[in-house]
Amino acid sequence: MSASTVGRYAWPSILLVEDDHGDAVLVQACLADAGVGEELVTWTRTFADAIAALADEPGCILLDLGLPDAAGLPAVRALVTAAGNTPVIVLTGRLERDGAEALAAGAQDYLVKDTLSGEGLQRSIRYAVERTRADQSRRVLRSSVAERARLERGLLPVPLLASGNIVCSTYYRPGSDGAVLGGDFFDVIETPDGTLRAIVGDVMGHGPDEAALGVHLRVAWRTLRISGADDATVLPLMARLLDAEQGSHRKFATVCEIAIRDGAMTVRVAGHPAPIVVAAGGTSYLDVRTAPPLGVAPLEEWPASTAELPPNASVLLYTDGLLDAYAPEPPTASIGVEELVHAMDASRTEGTPLDRWLPGLLSRAPRRVSDDVAAVMLTIRTR
Repeated sequence: MSASTVGRYAWPSILLVEDDHGDAVLVQACLADAGVGEELVTWTRTFADAIAALADEPGCILLDLGLPDAAGLPAVRALVTAAGNTPVIVLTGRLERDGAEALAAGAQDYLVKDTLSGEGLQRSIRYAVERTRADQSRRVLRSSVAERARLERGLLPVPLLASGNIVCSTYYRPGSDGAVLGGDFFDVIETPDGTLRAIVGDVMGHGPDEAALGVHLRVAWRTLRISGADDATVLPLMARLLDAEQGSHRKFATVCEIAIRDGAMTVRVAGHPAPIVVAAGGTSYLDVRTAPPLGVAPLEEWPASTAELPPNASVLLYTDGLLDAYAPEPPTASIGVEELVHAMDASRTEGTPLDRWLPGLLSRAPRRVSDDVAAVMLTIRTR
């Protein structure tokens, strides 16, 4: 699309669709008065020729309502649809009501030929182009917001629970810039045999691609668990899915999965921080067996660790954004674990939903991190 600069304004190319020679000359003269160079104006006499001229991507279209092969509002609607993001200004020699109806049909503006002037044409074109750009920006923004909402719904599901004695609270905070989603995800379900199962994971990197991978992994986990897949096969199958969904830049995902039944907890960790248990006797970081993240090395099985839970204890699963907030400087072997456990003990979090105490814990943390934070707190109340 060519343009000409007059003063500080860059004129777009103009497609004039007008079958009357005299009216076309009038419009071109007004365009010249407005400062639009002759080389920027393409004149067509029919609707069919106008459609063909769209291939040259004009910046604005001036459309007469009385063409030999298309007339009135049907012509406006058809050209607006075919033009896509190119603004259409209607030229009418009849009642202004015709122009108002053209606006309702999708035109950006209308001008009455009898009152046409260079100044009025200049103003109409500039406003039509800017309004169209603003509309495009709003559509892009709405699309971005809707896409983010879809990803968040995929990453942050509603826990699938049947027992009334299970208390579950969740928390998710995007990175501090708030601009993009990361790949943090979690899920919680109760299977028909009464086992409470949960997972939290983190796909390496930030952005919609990582978020989409996180959604794939979460949905795969829920599907496998609902279908009754064997415990030992779930993480290997998720690793295969991650491998199948990889693009040219390979990624890995850290995961912590737990299963709780009759007071016993089984934990499988793939390069992820271990759960934290909050009980009446204090807060503790579980010592569990670990294995590489998904996508790093193919394994037949990720090792399992078991632990007995005290009555009414709570289990916290989380992503490493929470640890990073408490990581000491300079770094030590604790990588923030001891500091986080101490802070949780001091905050007396037992029985309190995550969204009521975790934001405060993060605000008091010694470090401000840009990573996402996802967390799940689970408690099985003893009857």
